[in-house]
Amino acid sequence: MNTAVIHPFILSLVTFVPLGGGLLLLAFPRRDRDIKVFALVVSILTFILSLHLPVHFVPGQAGFQFEVNAQWITSPNIHYHMGVDGFSMWLVLLTTFLTPLCVMMSWRSVHGPVKEFFILLLILESAMIGVFVSLDLFLFYFFWEATLIPMALLIGVYGHERRIYAAVKFFLYTMIASVFMLAGILWLYAHTGSFDFTVIQHAIQSGSLQLGSASKWLFLGFFIAFAVKVPMFPFHTWLPDAHVEAPTAGSVLLAGVMLKMGTYGMLRFNLGLFPEEAHRNAPWIVALAIIGIIFGALVAMVQPNMKKLIAYSSVSHLGFVVLGIFSFTTAGIVGAEFVMLAHGVSTGALFTLAGMLYDRRHTYEISEFGGLATSMPVYSTFFLVTTLASIGLPLLNGFVGEFLVLSGAFRANHIYGILGATGVIWSACYMLWMYQRVFYGTFRNNANRALVDVNARERATLWPLVAAALIMGVAPLIWTRAIEPAAQAFVSNDNTAAHMLPGTPATRSRAAQASLELHESQVSGQ
Repeated sequence: MNTAVIHPFILSLVTFVPLGGGLLLLAFPRRDRDIKVFALVVSILTFILSLHLPVHFVPGQAGFQFEVNAQWITSPNIHYHMGVDGFSMWLVLLTTFLTPLCVMMSWRSVHGPVKEFFILLLILESAMIGVFVSLDLFLFYFFWEATLIPMALLIGVYGHERRIYAAVKFFLYTMIASVFMLAGILWLYAHTGSFDFTVIQHAIQSGSLQLGSASKWLFLGFFIAFAVKVPMFPFHTWLPDAHVEAPTAGSVLLAGVMLKMGTYGMLRFNLGLFPEEAHRNAPWIVALAIIGIIFGALVAMVQPNMKKLIAYSSVSHLGFVVLGIFSFTTAGIVGAEFVMLAHGVSTGALFTLAGMLYDRRHTYEISEFGGLATSMPVYSTFFLVTTLASIGLPLLNGFVGEFLVLSGAFRANHIYGILGATGVIWSACYMLWMYQRVFYGTFRNNANRALVDVNARERATLWPLVAAALIMGVAPLIWTRAIEPAAQAFVSNDNTAAHMLPGTPATRSRAAQASLELHESQVSGQ
């Protein structure tokens, strides 16, 4: 029986319970402990509610599940349309998983009004979930822009020395880029009379909506908005400043979830609505992705600031995601989604660990540390496991996604796979070198001798992240079983579009299709 009929309100509850909790916090007296406990309870409740999605999700069913579709505004024709598939469901879970941990890691490190901090955190959670579940383009754009305000305030009010500069830069970059997407959304509405994603997609696929010469501009309008959010090279310059100046919870949600909004948008809209243009533009997009993989890794290697190093590593890792998406293979797209999830866990853990060190020493400079494995052995163990997960060690979460992405890239073009694979080598270099300088050798500062190891609250924050990294590496089928049907639907749609392009090699049809089916069966059996 269709679970959407049994539980018609689950997506609305998951989306708006954090917002409701944030609004209730407005009435709370300024007793910090009560505010923190309430925010933690609301975020845990949201996570528990979100577990309903994978438990009742039908893995073999392509398309959207748990759908709710009701008229919201009559004129213009805007619907309250929500639903999830194998891609968006796990991104919702990632959001609800990280938010309670952000509340816990901020228990003693909020430098500013405590009540407003947790209100912003809960509002941000609702907005990010809304992006992943919205199937009406107006609703999607509403949530997309709504994420900017709480994140900009978290950076600008609760960040470090250059917080105002970083917050303004973040806001302007992402808001201006989003205007191009808004223009595309309005064009589609003007020609279809609907903001509904499924209606617009059907109109394009059936041929009732002929995009003509507008297709390239529509593709670019959406792509620019998403590329800046990822951020792809060369649109990445806002990211290091935002990460370095943001409070720890802001960095975790920015890297763990908000960057994935960009890659999710590419998959859902650029490939879902404009597959022909995606194939036409794939060569230069893949080139930018590979440049981002290598550039991000090389720049990370020379960073003296731990937080900046982790920020540039995100540029490199998200390049793998874009490479997998535009490989147009099932393995590549499944791998791209898995890298999104794995990066959210491992990089979220890295920023959490960096924040714990900042609380003790009030610096991120790598040169200020050294010998921490002696004074903080438990902390150094958590950091080592997270480092190995980030560089893609087998049996940890980073390996599975990168392996699938590179498999898809090699099948698309051997050069893509070879160049992309160098990113794995570079990531091992900068992460292990950073770990060596921070945790081994002699104490470079006497203050490091007296550092206190992680306490019970900090361990409770780190254990779920480390456990998730291990489970994702050992049992990836828990995730890929739901992701693969959606990926196969994209590949089928994209292959059809590719054969419509002028100059597509005829030899690609039978032999490549046979190879594709063989590879897909191997991925399914893993």
